[in-house]
Amino acid sequence: MFDKHRDKKPNQARTADPGPAYAPTTAEPSLQVTGKAAVIGPGITIDGDISGKENLLIEGKVKGRIHLAAHEVTVGQSGEVNADVSAKLIRVAGKVCGDMTAKEKIVINSTGNVRGNIVTPRILLEDGAIFKGSIDMGPGEAATAQTASSVARTAVKPGNPPELVAGAVKINPDSALKSG
Repeated sequence: MFDKHRDKKPNQARTADPGPAYAPTTAEPSLQVTGKAAVIGPGITIDGDISGKENLLIEGKVKGRIHLAAHEVTVGQSGEVNADVSAKLIRVAGKVCGDMTAKEKIVINSTGNVRGNIVTPRILLEDGAIFKGSIDMGPGEAATAQTASSVARTAVKPGNPPELVAGAVKINPDSALKSG
């Protein structure tokens, strides 16, 4: 009888949902880092070389050189990089001034601003991206290694002429002088 009104109020201790302790990122899918990543926050400035064995997300400022051969480098919207960057995969939504070399792919987001040369087998420039430099798109390491191994197999076969093995064109000096 006396507890009628007490039952109508929800027990806040049981139903309260505090939510996540952190604010989830609203990064576009093309900029999300896969797996765990080291983070250089917006308030951090690094002057020097960075190398390591994990993915890297840059929201701060980096000056120097970044080398993560088997991992990803992501430059967030607030990130500013004045460095040469080499990695397996590079994503840019901020500013990069320097050469970039990726073994797999480079993605420049619509908010990205890149000034430098790019070497990669695949590249994606989103609409609105700013880029000034040159792009060198080779077939990548896998195709280069495959070509080298096929040349080596050709060299092993008996009876192959030397010019086929070396991959060179043999020019007869007498025929070069006679043409004319």
